[in-house]
Amino acid sequence: MPLMRIDMLKGRTEDEIKRVLDISYHVMLKTFGAPNGDRYQIVTQHEPYEIPVLDTGLGIKRTDRVIIFNLVTRPRTTEQKQQFYQQLVDRLHEKLGMRKEDIVVSLVVNSDEDWSFGLGKAQFLTGDL
Repeated sequence: MPLMRIDMLKGRTEDEIKRVLDISYHVMLKTFGAPNGDRYQIVTQHEPYEIPVLDTGLGIKRTDRVIIFNLVTRPRTTEQKQQFYQQLVDRLHEKLGMRKEDIVVSLVVNSDEDWSFGLGKAQFLTGDL
């Protein structure tokens, strides 16, 4: 049950944002093996001064089209993580023409007791999920 937060600069169209959501969701399903319908995504659009994303010494030049994906997820294998990173970048580049240099991804690992889907219960622990 990954929770996906997507941060980007203001100025993208509604259609483009929906396509980013759909592409990232399908890549997550494929690489993480999450069940269909397990979709929790949040898009936040920012002013340019709110997302300073620098090079970090890798020689990567970013543009004003930078997009940052942050996923909170159960533990995944190194292979699954690497597949997610690569497939996400490849699909966004192929389908939307995004520059691969403008796509930043971070995963934060948590466990079953860290989730409540409502009603004040930890459904993974109660057996509801």
